[in-house]
Amino acid sequence: MTRTELSEILERHRKWLAGEAGGQRADLCGADLSGADLSDADLREADLRGADLREADLRGADLCGADLSG
Repeated sequence: MTRTELSEILERHRKWLAGEAGGQRADLCGADLSGADLSDADLREADLRGADLREADLRGADLCGADLSG
């Protein structure tokens, strides 16, 4: 997944959390996020099932309610 694609997903997720038009819950099921910079990302309620998070920077990320199974 490119940085641009991830940024777009996170922006739609931000809108979804805020109840804004054009929002969509982040579906990162099975995504290759290895080495991704997710520092300070708001990933509340995001679907991260089976995502590869090896060496991803999650410092300060909010993962409350996120599905991290698998």
